[in-house]
Amino acid sequence: MNEFDILKKYFGYDSFREGQHTLISSILKGQDVLGIMPTGAGKSICYQVPALLLSGITVVISPLISLMKDQVQSLNQAGIHAAYINSSLTDGQISKALQLAAAGRYKIIYVAPERLETYEFQLFAERAEISMVTVDEAHCISQWGQDFRPSYLKIVQFIRGMRTRPIVSAFTATATEAVKEDIACVLGLQEPQILTTGFDRENLYFGVETPRKKDAYILGYIKEHSMESGVIYCATRKNVDMIYEKLLLEGTPVTRYHAGLGNEERKQNQDDFIYDRKPVMVATNAFGMGIDKSNVRYVINCNMPQSLENYYQEAGRAGRDGEPAECILLYSPQDVVIARFLMDSREAKPDYDEGEQELLRERDEKRLQTMISYCMTKNCLREYILRYFGEFTAPECGNCSNCLQEFEQIDITEDAKKIISCIRELHQRYGINVIAGTLSGANTAKLREYGVTTAASYASMAEKSEAGVKQIINQMMMDGIISHTEDKYALLRLTAKAGSILDGEEAVFMKLPKDNGLSERYAGEGKASVQRKARRSDILNSKGLELFDRLREVRLIYAKEQGTPPYIIFSDKTLVDMCVKLPFDREEMLTVSGVGENKFEKYGSRFLEEILRSTGGVKEKYYFGDQEETAGGMQNPDAGESAKQRRQSSGKKQEFSLTLEQAQQFPYAQRYLLTEIAVHLSELRDENTMKKIAGTQIQRWLEEIGFQEEKRIDGKWQKIILEKGMEAGLVMGTRTSKLGNEYEDIFYDSKAQKMILDHFIR
Repeated sequence: MNEFDILKKYFGYDSFREGQHTLISSILKGQDVLGIMPTGAGKSICYQVPALLLSGITVVISPLISLMKDQVQSLNQAGIHAAYINSSLTDGQISKALQLAAAGRYKIIYVAPERLETYEFQLFAERAEISMVTVDEAHCISQWGQDFRPSYLKIVQFIRGMRTRPIVSAFTATATEAVKEDIACVLGLQEPQILTTGFDRENLYFGVETPRKKDAYILGYIKEHSMESGVIYCATRKNVDMIYEKLLLEGTPVTRYHAGLGNEERKQNQDDFIYDRKPVMVATNAFGMGIDKSNVRYVINCNMPQSLENYYQEAGRAGRDGEPAECILLYSPQDVVIARFLMDSREAKPDYDEGEQELLRERDEKRLQTMISYCMTKNCLREYILRYFGEFTAPECGNCSNCLQEFEQIDITEDAKKIISCIRELHQRYGINVIAGTLSGANTAKLREYGVTTAASYASMAEKSEAGVKQIINQMMMDGIISHTEDKYALLRLTAKAGSILDGEEAVFMKLPKDNGLSERYAGEGKASVQRKARRSDILNSKGLELFDRLREVRLIYAKEQGTPPYIIFSDKTLVDMCVKLPFDREEMLTVSGVGENKFEKYGSRFLEEILRSTGGVKEKYYFGDQEETAGGMQNPDAGESAKQRRQSSGKKQEFSLTLEQAQQFPYAQRYLLTEIAVHLSELRDENTMKKIAGTQIQRWLEEIGFQEEKRIDGKWQKIILEKGMEAGLVMGTRTSKLGNEYEDIFYDSKAQKMILDHFIR
């Protein structure tokens, strides 16, 4: 068997997703890999498929007990023998699992990093043939990652202590450039295949709302989405309990999760959510890591997270099945106060000296400011997130609250001058709270103590609320007119641009929703719902939806019988494909996406029986659009009034290419980065029929044809231009990172741009 046979037999898929086969091929060649792939992109397939083809055992290291359980259940359902070793098992169960693994019973074994240094596991590692060590959530090994865990350093010691070094593969969903380099360096990856497939998840809608009453917003939202499963994150246990109790009074099937509950209650509540007994979960960020529930349709953050990494990870728990889902952040100025309080309350990291502790504090402050700017920006939210992770995309996504909102430019130059004058008058010694309070004319004991109530600028913006003044200050910070210190006080500082504003040389503008004043917008009610994209089940007509519900009932029966979450048996996506293809026998059922041979043997007969009973053995059209016959007599799952619409509905877009006419519209420049070229190329395509092209895809092609390569130099990975690349117009240049560090990167002149463009013309 090869990797394609494994994919079809055990997982029920006909083809790999972007990047999967590249990583799998590298592993099978004995090469280390680092895969940075968004949630839902299929990272687990990248190590599970080669694990079945390698001669020995694959050890998967994960910090998440819930993820281990989910993954092992899914593998066992697919007919793959796997086990996990963590604190949820007794000593006897652990010994038994290790004995069976050493005897060749399991091909994949999941283990918590703390277990690696135990005597029993080290004895197992000496006896067993371990072909690969896979590090999941690999960002945890980097001190610059948002979730650094000292226990992950045990992985390095474990690998170094093995008699024969195994293949090392590492995966994560979120990693900045600094974190990516740290992972490769700390893990000691040897000439690895490093692949970033991109961070974008097109099925997710991103929204920032500023309702006066967050609890009322949430109650209204849940009422409108009563048939859907979702997660509501709160910053504190108190807020979790408050939202939970209000939803309970409304009759919502809701549960909760935070560290203040007992272990048994937390486990029961988590199971109630996973098994859809209570499809709404209210929780702190202690919940969700490793939860692979595929049908979460929304994630609402009741409070602003402390970093964009944390937010993207929490929001990413929505829409894992690839269907449209909504990620909504409810923002208020109080969120900043809560975030700083939680940062200040955090325990100091062990073994860090005072200087290192201060460096980490400054890093956390930068992340917090990035998060505040996300909440305040009026530009595309998706573009803001992707740019933070080093990925450049179109300036508007059409699927976030800012892109769907109509704005107008308001001249706020006079207000900006008042703010600059106040900061200057107070000698740049205060943060945003004091400055905003001074300008709005607040009469608090704190301001009187500081003596700012006698300043000339006091109450000079009394017609605006303190929140409204803060909004303008944040806009000025995003425009580079005001900066702040990187310590916990975040004192406001004026930049050189401030002088130009005061001298009347530059104007300051702010985007505001039309027909809405500044203070009204800041305290606006927000929108309880958005116009969502079509879901895969939307292609089903009334008969199809009726069959879909019956198939869900069959799935629920199996789930109750086996104590297995419904989505592990078959996803909603697979059930929809059954409704479209209407399989009547084994051969036809195996063409359904997500139905492998083992799952068919376990569950196929009941689903076939239900389909035959519901249809009366007659193949009618159970979806909207034209019906087409395939070579095997199966109905085409694409739906719509045209070929273009059918491809859009099914998501089966063609690999990227351009026509000659499209290519002629390319905006040549003196030089571009590869990511910028990819953005311009993608803008030229027909987005309804053609996949986007990523800079990493072009990079892999240029490496394959010998134009450039990546080498480890002095412990860091650096891009190198080869002789053929120099001839083609590739040149080295200097860039500056978000941290202010300069580094070299490859730029592509107009000659190189034409060469790349010509490659994609079909």
